[in-house]
Amino acid sequence: MDTGDKLSKKTLLENGVLKVSGRLVDASNATLFGTIEYGGESLAVIYKPIAGERPLWDFAEGTLANREYASYLVSESAGFHLVPLTILRDGPFGDGMVQSWIDIDETIDLVAFFETDDPQLRKMALFDAIINNTDRKIGHLLPTEDGHLFGCDHGVTFHREDKLRTVLWQWAGEDLSPEEIHTLQNLHTSLKGPLGEDLANLLTQEEISALHKRVERLLSDKSFPLPSQDWPSVPWPAF
Repeated sequence: MDTGDKLSKKTLLENGVLKVSGRLVDASNATLFGTIEYGGESLAVIYKPIAGERPLWDFAEGTLANREYASYLVSESAGFHLVPLTILRDGPFGDGMVQSWIDIDETIDLVAFFETDDPQLRKMALFDAIINNTDRKIGHLLPTEDGHLFGCDHGVTFHREDKLRTVLWQWAGEDLSPEEIHTLQNLHTSLKGPLGEDLANLLTQEEISALHKRVERLLSDKSFPLPSQDWPSVPWPAF
């Protein structure tokens, strides 16, 4: 997706009329499928209204929608581009997260794919370590026909305690590349500037402080994190 196309989609997401046409029944929180229409164009989207979020004992503060949007902002700031275009806006059931729908490549076997050493999966693993993703499942991987990889469902992220749970442990303990270290250094700088200001409106101060510490720890260790011995390191169900 080039910049012009992306800006066009952002304008569509922000200004269009959101119409809900269905619901993803397997989702634990209200996850609605719909379209946004604006200026004679339409875009398929996922809409997750805050009103449809179930309370979580370990994420008592904030909203899933805010953390979904925060994940998008971090992905974009780091240059990962792993999260589909995401905004916060109102809709038929109130304020929530609206995200561009991704058509995946149906020819890819996700069960086989997630165990590979694909560079985009490695990027996803680093991203998850940064945002402290507690729920990276196989089904949250969205490879497209043009060869790009997206990830979805980032509502349970940024916890102030280390809670990384993922199916992507291929690189556990492996040294970070110079490029990955450079990415982390740039992200660390961004967190002290505009990105940090944006996140302050979405996350608690403790969550933001923990984010800083995770990035600093990755830079200090210069390696991917290891699975925890204190809690399950893989989400269940894994798909």
